[in-house]
Amino acid sequence: MKQGEEKTEFVKEEHKDSKKYIFQKNTKTKVAFFFVLSVLVLLILGVVVSGVSF
Repeated sequence: MKQGEEKTEFVKEEHKDSKKYIFQKNTKTKVAFFFVLSVLVLLILGVVVSGVSF
């Protein structure tokens, strides 16, 4: 069997009608991105503070 051509885009624009994408430009994706980013910053900050205090 031959594999079909894949043209996956990283971010889906609202005006494009495509099903092959990783992220969408919408509110849910932006909220999830900032939530994950804030958790990572808190974890890094916790590691730095624990390294300084011990």
